[in-house]
Amino acid sequence: MVHPKAFIAVSLLALVAGLPGDARACTRCVHAGPSGTLLVARSMDWDEDPGTEIYVFPRGMKRNGNAGVDSLEWTSKYGSVVCSFYGVASVDGMNEKGLVSNVLYLAESDYGTRISGRPNISIAAWCQYVLDHFATVAEAVETLKKEPFTVIAPMLPNGVKGQGHMAISDPTGDSAILEYVAGKLVIHHGPEFKVMTNSPIYSEQLALNKYWETIGGAAMLPGTSRAADRFVRTSFYLSALPQTADERKSVAGVLSLIRSVSVPLGIATPGQPNIASTVWRTAYDHGRKVMYFDSAISPNVFWLPLADLDFAAGAGVKKLALKGGESYAGNTAAKLAPSEPFEFLKADQ
Repeated sequence: MVHPKAFIAVSLLALVAGLPGDARACTRCVHAGPSGTLLVARSMDWDEDPGTEIYVFPRGMKRNGNAGVDSLEWTSKYGSVVCSFYGVASVDGMNEKGLVSNVLYLAESDYGTRISGRPNISIAAWCQYVLDHFATVAEAVETLKKEPFTVIAPMLPNGVKGQGHMAISDPTGDSAILEYVAGKLVIHHGPEFKVMTNSPIYSEQLALNKYWETIGGAAMLPGTSRAADRFVRTSFYLSALPQTADERKSVAGVLSLIRSVSVPLGIATPGQPNIASTVWRTAYDHGRKVMYFDSAISPNVFWLPLADLDFAAGAGVKKLALKGGESYAGNTAAKLAPSEPFEFLKADQ
């Protein structure tokens, strides 16, 4: 006889299997340890190499949202280090105040339509706007909840629509998840929002995870690479990470977690875009302000301490080349080279 809980679990998996997908999947989590230890990690799961490289942007940069008519313009208040995407977008990064932004794919995203008199911004610049403007999650939420601009989502260079939701976190332990649902911005704000994956929308992910919390923890964790399953496993593993203020062990712990929910190379399911191989992972130490980068095709982890980067206005943009197969290990601040900034993906339709 099938146990009722097992039957419900299978039924839920069947439901999730029918949800909109994204062979463009990712996972994000925040780990809080003793003595103010706070790290955030994410995986980038994508169905091809998006040509990611690392850029360092100084404060005082003139920006344009590249969204055609009424495109938003601003000057960066803070410098940042970011991961590029196809050389046309910022999708991940930390600014000099320790604020981190992670953008993950969300097939259900609906940004609404242009509103006369309201500025517009390409989704490719959304992450950068947040890093350029805000020192804390609370500050970002206070501004963004007023919806001061419309996000325009053009097609990415690989022909996929640029649909994503954003997680932000800061050194205080605060966190927020921002999604556009049915044309309106929905914000989940609070330190309890530590985990994010992809479909379904966040409120439904929380409900699914709540169910799994009641049926046995490690004895019965969903094991597929689907977004809802990764959400559940990440939530459980996060609660099990060792509580240590040791820098090496805390970084190792959060990287071990994000690797455990990554998708092996070669795994992709046609018609199920929520399942794609992990191409890279990042981790950020909020307190020490260090970015760690872990490529799926490199045996080494490298890092960039923000204290070693020059964010002064006029310092110039720098880049760490990656898409040519370059491999690094350890502190790579000295490997950064002068570069032109990339242009955000045009969204003028």
